[in-house]
Amino acid sequence: MGRFDGKVALIAGAARGQGRAHALRMAEEGANIVAIDRCQDLDTVAYPLATDSDLDQTVKEIESVGQRCLAYRADIRDLSAMQSIVAEAVDELGGLDIVCANAGILTVGALWELDEKTWTEMIDINLTGAWKTLKAVVPTMIKQNRGGSIILTSSICGLAALPGVGHYNASKHGVTGLMRSLAVELAPFGIRVNTVNPSTADTPMVANQAMYDLFGGKEGATREEVEHTMLNNHAFRIPWIEIKDITNAVLYLADDASRYVTGTDTVVDGGGLLPYRIRNV
Repeated sequence: MGRFDGKVALIAGAARGQGRAHALRMAEEGANIVAIDRCQDLDTVAYPLATDSDLDQTVKEIESVGQRCLAYRADIRDLSAMQSIVAEAVDELGGLDIVCANAGILTVGALWELDEKTWTEMIDINLTGAWKTLKAVVPTMIKQNRGGSIILTSSICGLAALPGVGHYNASKHGVTGLMRSLAVELAPFGIRVNTVNPSTADTPMVANQAMYDLFGGKEGATREEVEHTMLNNHAFRIPWIEIKDITNAVLYLADDASRYVTGTDTVVDGGGLLPYRIRNV
């Protein structure tokens, strides 16, 4: 028996990276999955976003472990689309128990140099999109009267400020505040709300040329050149956080093993936020 047998998990940003990893592991533990992704690039984002084939691959991997997966191509900024997806999925799968508000973007630039579209798109997707995801799912979860778990993907940038990504910092600090507020409001309904706060996860959001240039301090920096710099983002001698370790934290927050855990930041950063960590050399 799996720890999520008979449960339904909705995951936004499920086509690849963290979202796919969370979805597959929950499916392996018995959950049926509602997978949502935009599957379209954005002009303000320097790296390619997930594609239709990425989302199809997520479905294929989930079905290969014997679970159902309903896949939807939708933008989390579209509230009516999100509400329609929730209504259809709940009707098809019989309910909703776990929600991972995981979709997001990362772009770089000094705050005073950002154009308005880059700022607005960051806040609209990472913060307002998370709120719209929650607004779409919470009424159903309350009506079901069977509790549940909501996990928002924040970041160490939701707890501290990194240079060059001030708009991302602002969006993720907002996600942290959103989580804490909702944890208070939903506690009477037995619904838990937490964030997972990764450091530099080895996903396309971080492992791309724009981020290599930022961390490498020059245009055209290579992954190999940046790895040495990335070591100093952590106390452990690691350049990246592996996706599986973030997924482990998400599964804990989704599971009844954390039934009294709500309103918390679950940091997966290899000790990166420790103020007096020893510099890796």
